[in-house]
Amino acid sequence: MTTATIQTIDTPDGAFTILADERGRVLASGWTADPEAALARIAPRLRPAAVVDGETDAAAAAVAYYAGDLDAIASVEVAQAGTELQLAGWRALRGIEPGEPLTYSQFAAALGQPSAVRAAASICARNAPALFVPCHRVLRSDGSLGGFAWGLDVKRSLLAREAA
Repeated sequence: MTTATIQTIDTPDGAFTILADERGRVLASGWTADPEAALARIAPRLRPAAVVDGETDAAAAAVAYYAGDLDAIASVEVAQAGTELQLAGWRALRGIEPGEPLTYSQFAAALGQPSAVRAAASICARNAPALFVPCHRVLRSDGSLGGFAWGLDVKRSLLAREAA
């Protein structure tokens, strides 16, 4: 039986909810005050049996990120479950520097799968610990935003913050 800690903080982009496992690793996070919306993003085999309100170390990193320390999120541990390609993709997302977004095509190529653009997009779409695994740093080939689970306004804001 696993118990996750949930914490919601205020950010310039709205409420930001973090779910962390017993080791402090982020299972899911996103711009919502609805715990169920965050829980639904967790892979079934990582889903906690119980959730308790509390403080997470990841919240301090998110606050620091919004205060201008864009690298604060890089050291936050996450826990994700998926295929080998998904796990490689999520690791690769963490290597994209703030202010240097990639296109889905470039991201697929970085994974060694240049023809797997749809798979690259799917990796971003299935990313549960948003912000800490910065899937918002991947754009369409024409430079437009593409999709984002937490809304294009949030994605636009994050990219603008990182470009400054």
